[in-house]
Amino acid sequence: MLLAHAVTLAEARSYVAALADAALTTDASIEYDRVLLQIDFIHGDFIPGISPVPVTNRDVLFEVAESAIEDLVRHGIDSLTVELVIDMLWAARELDAP
Repeated sequence: MLLAHAVTLAEARSYVAALADAALTTDASIEYDRVLLQIDFIHGDFIPGISPVPVTNRDVLFEVAESAIEDLVRHGIDSLTVELVIDMLWAARELDAP
């Protein structure tokens, strides 16, 4: 895994984890955790750590997470797999609506 891929993956993981922490409902938090698990599954044993993010606005968290996940295509992850993860992310967001 190249450094750029690791940075993108770490960003995706960190922002999805922040969304799970900031979720308004337990169901939404669980769905965000499932997205995180799917991202981890795709990458096997090559998983960078999750770091705290400086943003607390859930809309910004979602936009950055979505963008980072979409960028995984540039690092060799199958586009269909990425689209499925994006769909999971959107499903989690729908559960997280106020």
